[in-house]
Amino acid sequence: MSVPRTTPRRALAAVAALPLLALALTACGYGSEAKQDDVKAADAPTGGKKLSTDTVKIGYFPNLTHATALVGIQEGIIAKELGSTAVKPSTFNAGPSEIEALNAGSIDIGFIGPSPAINGFTKSKGKSLRIIGGSASGGVKLVVNPKKIKTLDDIKGKKIATPQLGNTQDVAFLNWISEKGWKVDASSGKGDVSVVRTDNKVTPDAYRSGSIDGAWVPEPTASKLVAQGAKEILDESTLWPDKKFVITNIIVSQKFLTEHPDVVEAVLRGTVATNAWINANPDKAKASANTALKELSGKALPAEILDPAWKSVQFTDDPLAATLDAEAEHAVKAGLLEQPDLTGIYDLKPLNKILEAAGKPEVADAGLGVK
Repeated sequence: MSVPRTTPRRALAAVAALPLLALALTACGYGSEAKQDDVKAADAPTGGKKLSTDTVKIGYFPNLTHATALVGIQEGIIAKELGSTAVKPSTFNAGPSEIEALNAGSIDIGFIGPSPAINGFTKSKGKSLRIIGGSASGGVKLVVNPKKIKTLDDIKGKKIATPQLGNTQDVAFLNWISEKGWKVDASSGKGDVSVVRTDNKVTPDAYRSGSIDGAWVPEPTASKLVAQGAKEILDESTLWPDKKFVITNIIVSQKFLTEHPDVVEAVLRGTVATNAWINANPDKAKASANTALKELSGKALPAEILDPAWKSVQFTDDPLAATLDAEAEHAVKAGLLEQPDLTGIYDLKPLNKILEAAGKPEVADAGLGVK
C-alpha cells in the first residue's frame, strides 16, 4: 500500500468522475441496496439549551463500523449535547442513498465511508458536503478458503469477492493487486485475479457454495466468513502507516453547516464524548451497539462474530485525512476516478475547537481543508 500523501492536489485537470463512477465509487462497502429506512425520532430532553433548529436529521448504517452513531444515539450521548433539539435518525444500506438524502435535505449529518464522500464532493464540484470529523478506522480483512489459499501469493488465479465495483474495499483490493505486480481490468474484474463484486449480504452464501475463494470485506462480513471456516490472511490496517485508515467519516451538508453551526458543534461534542465512552468502556459499548443492531435489523450478532469484528475496529475523532487522500489516488490509479481536486472537502475547525476545549490534540486535514 502506498504511503498516503500529505499535500493537497490543486489545479488538476478534471473534477468529474468517469461515467462508470456514477455507479461505482459510491458505496461504503456494507451493501449495494439503495434503501433508506426511517428510524423513530429520539425524544429531545425536556429543557436544555435552545439551539437554532428543533430537529437534526442524522444518517448512518446499521453496521459496527458506524458504532459512534449506533452507541451515541442508543445511549443518549449525542442527544444530551443537543439539549432541546431532537435527533431524527435514518439508516441506510449503501452510500449512494445516503448521499442522495444529504443532497435532498432528508438528512443533515451522516456517517459514511471515504469513497462515497469523495464521490459526493467531486460530483457536486465541491458544493454538497464537508467532512467534519472522524468516526472509525480499520475493520477490513482479506479472508480466504484455507484449503485453496495458503499464502498471499496463492491469491493469483483465485476468485475474490469485494462488496461493489469502485467501493472503498474494492479500490483497496485493486491497489493491493497492482502493488503485487498483477494485472486486473478494474471494470470487469478479470485478470490475474478474478475480482467478484458481491453484496456483503450474500457473500457468506457465495463462500459456502464455493463460487468465491475468499473476500476483501469489512466487518462483520469478514468474521461471518471466518465462522464458516475461512481464514484471515491479511488485515488491511497492516498496509497503512500506524495501522490506521479511515473507514467511516462524519459529513454534513454545506447548507446545514452554514445555517446551523451551533447544532453541528453540538453533534460533534456528542460524537467526541461517544468515542471517549466507547474506548473507555469497550464491552459495554459493544453490547450497546449490538442492542442497536438488533433493534434496527431484528437480529443481534452472535458472540463468535461480534467479538472478533469489534476488536478490529478503532474509534477515533481523527478523520485520518491523509489516508482518504491516498484512497482517492488509488482509485485514480485503478482507472475508476479522474484526478480530483479535494481541496475544501474538510472543515475541521468546529471539531478542533471542541478538542482544544477538552485538552485534546487537534487533528489535521492533510491540506484539504476549507481556506
